[in-house]
Amino acid sequence: MRIVIATGGTGGHIYPALSLAKAIKEEDSSSEFLFIGSTNRMEATEIPNAGYAYKGIDVIGMNGSILSKIKAFYLLKRAEQECKKILIDFKPNIVIGFGNYISVPVLWAASSLHIPTMIHEQNSFAGKANKMLAKSVDAVVGCYEENLNQFPQSKTKILGNPRASEAAKVQKDKSLLAKYNLSDNVPLVVIVMGSLGSESVNEVLKEACGYMQNKEYQALIVTGKKGYDSFTKSVTSTANVHVVPYIEGIEMMSLADLVVVRGGATTSAEITALGLPSIIIPSPYVPNNHQVLNALALQNKNAAIMIEEKDLTATKLVEQIQEIISNPKLQSEMAKEAKNLGRPHASQDMIRWIKNLVGEDK
Repeated sequence: MRIVIATGGTGGHIYPALSLAKAIKEEDSSSEFLFIGSTNRMEATEIPNAGYAYKGIDVIGMNGSILSKIKAFYLLKRAEQECKKILIDFKPNIVIGFGNYISVPVLWAASSLHIPTMIHEQNSFAGKANKMLAKSVDAVVGCYEENLNQFPQSKTKILGNPRASEAAKVQKDKSLLAKYNLSDNVPLVVIVMGSLGSESVNEVLKEACGYMQNKEYQALIVTGKKGYDSFTKSVTSTANVHVVPYIEGIEMMSLADLVVVRGGATTSAEITALGLPSIIIPSPYVPNNHQVLNALALQNKNAAIMIEEKDLTATKLVEQIQEIISNPKLQSEMAKEAKNLGRPHASQDMIRWIKNLVGEDK
């Protein structure tokens, strides 16, 4: 099978796409992939570094003034013609988009060439690009029940995020605890605000470290590489509070009793697949309040507790951690509800639908 995947902009779009490609390759090693993204964003390096063929195109998002939107639309239509040439040359069996405006001209081109098409929506509130594409594509994959009200129900299935499939396969490796001077018989709270960390949340965490001393749990605080030096000028690791610049994401979180995280779609997919109780601090700096809506979807099912950043204080965070860690019944209930929301077979279910669309299941 020959597959084109359009993705880009942020890790929330890129890493699920890479996870799906990996799962397809594991099932059928003869599969061939071509990724299409921008020429100047993270996908332009991340995807080739993962070993996949890559084409970059020039487009911009449809934001800002009327003139900016007109220019963006012109570039999208021009890119569509470029994408047609790419698709005619590669001859894919299917084209899959993972959101972001970069996917629009690729999926438009595929539809005009009558190539089977699928889009994947990672968030509980659909993005502009996927809404724009929904009517013209053959299949829509969502991660939240809310997506059923945002896309044509006749061609929408809630199958989940391929990152959940990767998380579900993680084997717990307790040797990682020793690497960070952690104990394997003390409850562990992992606090991580994404790979880059958060300057604003780090300021709250500096104060929170003082309140966490001598608690019955151990906290692993991940500052992000850029924030580590600044953080450790004020706070150093102690017996039960450990400060590090980064961790092995899913592997380390799988060992936690509670995680404090952002509300990104990938993170939500991972923690539900792992069945982890969580406190979610959504980033206020994302379009359409995506992270708040993702967090609410978990909180409404009693799988997580959300603290918006505008309401975040050191005392509030530590009190919330204490409430969960000191209540095994609550922990267990949150873990169960998170697991119920998890979709560990997301990749396999998507592959099954892909085969159906291209006629390989007959």
